[in-house]
Amino acid sequence: MSSIKDRQRAAARARLEKEMAERAAAARKRRQRQAVIGSAIAVVLIAGAAVWIVTALGKDDDKSSNTASGVPAGQVACTWTPDASGGKVKDVGTPPATVPNTGKDVLTIETNLGTIKADVDKSKTPCTAAAFEFLASKKFWDNTKCHRLVNEDKFKVLQCGDPFATGKGYRETDGQGGPSFTYAEENLPTDTKNPYPAGSIAMANTGQPGSTGSQFFIVSEDTQLSANYTLLGKISSGLDIIKGVVKAGDDGAFAQQAGGGHPKKEVDIKSLAMSAAS
Repeated sequence: MSSIKDRQRAAARARLEKEMAERAAAARKRRQRQAVIGSAIAVVLIAGAAVWIVTALGKDDDKSSNTASGVPAGQVACTWTPDASGGKVKDVGTPPATVPNTGKDVLTIETNLGTIKADVDKSKTPCTAAAFEFLASKKFWDNTKCHRLVNEDKFKVLQCGDPFATGKGYRETDGQGGPSFTYAEENLPTDTKNPYPAGSIAMANTGQPGSTGSQFFIVSEDTQLSANYTLLGKISSGLDIIKGVVKAGDDGAFAQQAGGGHPKKEVDIKSLAMSAAS
């Protein structure tokens, strides 16, 4: 009997990852259409880079505080790629090209059920933290709903971050939204026995490299997933809220595709903010 349950749970986990990746096919088609334009842009960029290199080599070394890569010390370069997934996009612009890779942030989520806080180490996730800081400054997540819940043994996840999610309705309308850009995954867990421990906040993606956007998930108990999702931070307070939501269960709306459904105990994000840790 336990063997059957194990297979069912494994199938549910596989279906979840499949659902998180289902936008990838549309992304590939769109990227193909953009290939010709991208090639032309690449030629222009290469030419511009050549001019820049020639100019830079003529400058005195002592006039620059940048590193050899051209990025200021204490910062890293992030690549913000136009979202080609074919999903719904809320365009609020893009974060800066270079961002700090030192310091810590506090992520604060004000919900209808109470306040949730998490610690974020920017040395581990500089680009993801910068994306959160930028989107939070644009009130990207304010007045949105957490649209997805999976409550399986050792696999308990609440997913949020789609700016268009209704929290009710169909799979096709929930979980398909994000910002106008995507970026690379960071801080992938190395502990394969417990990659996403209780209280982790991690980033959802389509299953393809560089497809992280605005959707994130919070795990209420140690959760087994493949180590493909950025570990953004760890809940410092409010995990009991997530546990209560998970315990209340879901409506089974996604059961046929990837397991779970909309949370029966709705979670409304009133506001989401990122601030420097004191």
